[in-house]
Amino acid sequence: MRLILDLLYLLAGAAYSPVIVYRAIRHGRYRAGWAQRFGKVDRRSPGKKCIWLHAVSVGEVNAAKTIIEELEDRFADFEIVISTTTDTGFARAKRVFGEKHYVFYFPFDFSWAMHRAFENIQPAICLLMELEVWPNFVSTARRLNIPVVVVNGRISDKSFPKYKRVKLLVRHIFRKVNLVLAQTGEYAQRFREIGAAAENVIVTGSLKYDTAQITDKVAGTDILAAQLNISDERIWVAGGTGPGEEKIILDVFKHLNKIDQLEDLRLVIVPRKPERFDEVARMISDASFDFLRYSSIKNTDTKYPEKPPVILGDTMGDLRKFYCLASIIFVGRSLVPMGGSDMMEAAALGKCTIFGPHAFNFRQTVDVLLADNGAIMVNDGDKLLQTIQRCLLEPEFAGRIAKNGQEVIKKNQGATARSIEQIEKILHGAK
Repeated sequence: MRLILDLLYLLAGAAYSPVIVYRAIRHGRYRAGWAQRFGKVDRRSPGKKCIWLHAVSVGEVNAAKTIIEELEDRFADFEIVISTTTDTGFARAKRVFGEKHYVFYFPFDFSWAMHRAFENIQPAICLLMELEVWPNFVSTARRLNIPVVVVNGRISDKSFPKYKRVKLLVRHIFRKVNLVLAQTGEYAQRFREIGAAAENVIVTGSLKYDTAQITDKVAGTDILAAQLNISDERIWVAGGTGPGEEKIILDVFKHLNKIDQLEDLRLVIVPRKPERFDEVARMISDASFDFLRYSSIKNTDTKYPEKPPVILGDTMGDLRKFYCLASIIFVGRSLVPMGGSDMMEAAALGKCTIFGPHAFNFRQTVDVLLADNGAIMVNDGDKLLQTIQRCLLEPEFAGRIAKNGQEVIKKNQGATARSIEQIEKILHGAK
C-alpha cells in the first residue's frame, strides 16, 4: 500500500508541478522549506521529549495558540515543534511561536519522507489541528506506537460528502487515529461515520472561541490610526475578502457616499490573499476612488496628511487592528461561494459583524451567532447596502448586535481546558 501511495503522490506531483513553478515565479510561493518537506527536520533540543503539533494554514495556527500556551505551562520539560503546510501559515507560525519553538514545513506524505521526519523529530505525541490526517503519516505513527490526536476536529459541509464517497479507503486511516477532539456533536458524528472509532471521539468545543480576544483595544491600533489620519470618522472594514467581492463592496460604498449623513465614512479593504493586493489596488483605482496602500507607510513615522476615502490593507498581521478601528465589519469570502472567513475575531472585539450567505466553512459559528442575534447575514450586495446603511444610521441597533456577538463568544469558551485534559491523559505516560 505504501508503494502504491508513493506512486500516486509522484504522479500527482508531476501533474501539479507546472502550477508550483508558476506560483513560485509569479507570486513567490513554494520557494522555501523544500528540505523540510522531504523530512529533513532539525529539532532545537533533541534530548527532550517532544510534542509535534501540525497546523495547515493561518486559521489553524491561530486556533492552536491557547493549546500551545497550556502545553508550555503543563509540559515545560517537553519540546514543542510546529509544522505548517502553506507559506502564509508558516509565516504566521514563525511570527507567533518562532521565538520559543521550532517551526517547519510539514513533510510530503511519501512513506520515506514521513519515516525520516519521525526519526528526526521522535515525537511522544502528534496533535493535528482540525482534520489534516494523511495516510502515511498516521501509518508511520502507528508503527512507531506514537499516539495521534485530532484537536479542534471539524469536517466541513463541503468535505464531508467527499469523505463519504471514499469511506472504504479513509476509514482505515481514521481507525489509526487515537483520539478525535471534535468541535461539535455534528462534527463528532461525521468523524464516526467516516471510520473513527466511536469511543475515541469526544466533543470538546471550538478552540477559536478561546483564542478570540474579548477586548475593545488591540496593541498597535493607536499607531495605525495615527498613520492613517483616522480620528472620529466612521470606518467600514471589509476583511478577508475574496475575488468577486471587492467590486460589490466598492459599489455599495459608492452608494453610501451619496447619503448626506454618511459623508465621513471611510472604507478599509483587506484581501485574504496577499497575491491579490495589486489586483485589488487596480480595482479601487478603476472605481475612481482616491486610496492609500497601507504598505506604503506602515514602517514609517509618517502621518498621512490626507483622508483618502478608501484604504487598502495590503500587509499581513494587521487585520485585527483594522477591525479594532471599525464602526462596522463585513467578513469576506462569504458573498461569493468561498466558505467565508473567521467572524469570531470581529464579534469578540464588540463590533457589529456582517457576512454573506456562503460562510459554510464556519457554519457552527454562523449558527450560534445568528441564533443569539450576534451578527447579521446578508444575501447579496443590495442587502449589504441596506444593512450597513441601517447599522451606521441606527447606532443603538448596531450596538445591540455587537454586544450580543461578544456575549456569544464568552458563552462558548472553555474548549482549551477540555482538550488539554484529554491530551494530558495520553501524555501522562510519556512524562
